[in-house]
Amino acid sequence: MQLNQFMLQDTYPVRSLDLPKGSTNHTTDALVEYLHRCIEAEPRAGYIATFDHYSHTRQQPEHEIADEIHDARLVIFCFGLRLPAPEAPAARPRSISVVETDDRFVISFMEAPMPLGNNLMTEWVEGLAEASQNG
Repeated sequence: MQLNQFMLQDTYPVRSLDLPKGSTNHTTDALVEYLHRCIEAEPRAGYIATFDHYSHTRQQPEHEIADEIHDARLVIFCFGLRLPAPEAPAARPRSISVVETDDRFVISFMEAPMPLGNNLMTEWVEGLAEASQNG
């Protein structure tokens, strides 16, 4: 399994991993918990919350959710290493999404403006794929 890089809507640099359900016995909850543990173990990151994007969207009167999507969660955290300018927090916090579809989990994040953040998020997502393959 390979982490893909692409521009979402020609604007947002995203890295994404497709984890086929046949390659893992994990659930959305287990994948989210794995990411939460990674964040908690990293002293330069601070866990903020897990947001149930799927439930929130379903509650909207005019919601739209693709038929193949069954769950969508955002694990929200921050790399708070520097505050070089008052506007810097506008590019924070970060999140990694875990979306369950009919046949796979899609784990994605938007690239951070700092190499350390991208390296850590990539490491966590790739580790998630390895952990899923190993049970």
